[in-house]
Amino acid sequence: MIEVKHLSKHYGTKTAVDGISFSVQPGKVTGFLGPNGAGKSTTMRMIVGLDRPDHGSVTVNGKRYAEHKNPLHQVGALLDAKAVHTSRSGYDHLLAMAATHSIPRSRVDQVIEMTGLSQVAKKKAGGFSLGMGQRLGIANALLGDPQTLILDEPVNGLDPEGVLWVRNLVRYLAAEGKTVFLSSHLMSEMAQTADHLVVIGRGKIIADAPIAELISGSRASRVRVRTPQVTELTHLLAASGVTTKVSETETLEVSGVDSRQIAQIALDNRVLVYELAPLSASLEEAYFDLTKDEVEYHSQIDGGFSAAASLPTSGK
Repeated sequence: MIEVKHLSKHYGTKTAVDGISFSVQPGKVTGFLGPNGAGKSTTMRMIVGLDRPDHGSVTVNGKRYAEHKNPLHQVGALLDAKAVHTSRSGYDHLLAMAATHSIPRSRVDQVIEMTGLSQVAKKKAGGFSLGMGQRLGIANALLGDPQTLILDEPVNGLDPEGVLWVRNLVRYLAAEGKTVFLSSHLMSEMAQTADHLVVIGRGKIIADAPIAELISGSRASRVRVRTPQVTELTHLLAASGVTTKVSETETLEVSGVDSRQIAQIALDNRVLVYELAPLSASLEEAYFDLTKDEVEYHSQIDGGFSAAASLPTSGK
């Protein structure tokens, strides 16, 4: 279990993490989401003692990370897949880590097999592809068979088979009662993997809820309405401040109001409605709805392409 209480971290005048509190429970996969610069990596580094908080505290399995006598048996972490001695083989890297905790060579062989590294384990880690580097980092995190697993972007660089493998792995570990905390920018993957989400923006927690609750409660959720009186119902809903969009013949998608309220407006004005179907937002839609005011770096897609298209070409 991970418990974060009133945690803050400043770098000069910049506030990276601003008094956040949350817990990561065993037996479930907890996703950690947020825009670039939101404070995710800083928080993860403070959990494992790589950065010292200015205020607040964080414990793993009841103790600060530095207080654990055998930390690899308590916490396995992948924060930077490149943090390896590039001249060592993947096997020797794991063997050296195992020696610090008296972990037997058989466990090294086991995690190499588990992570699909058998064919490249004796090669120098500096020559690994991005995906193989990620697998080595995951193998390192699993080495001590820890109760808690912390993974920062574990599927970065993996092929589809590798992504599926990570998904199945973390869900299996959670089902065994372990604490699993991972971040990812792949919303579709997080939607299939996580049970609970913690969302951070500009150093503050903006959501901490089960994934189903976060999606169902999103303002991005809509209701599909089928009616032969599309124009009349559109005007009635607009008068109530409700956003509508005609998606196809006799069909509206309505945002900002639930099915019961739409039905009442239609009944009061004698408008025939023959279908009301709630449409849940995707995790991506819910995430963007939550973080739209928390993004530090905004891209101008149309302007960027327009500007690129208008650049002069060199003549020959």
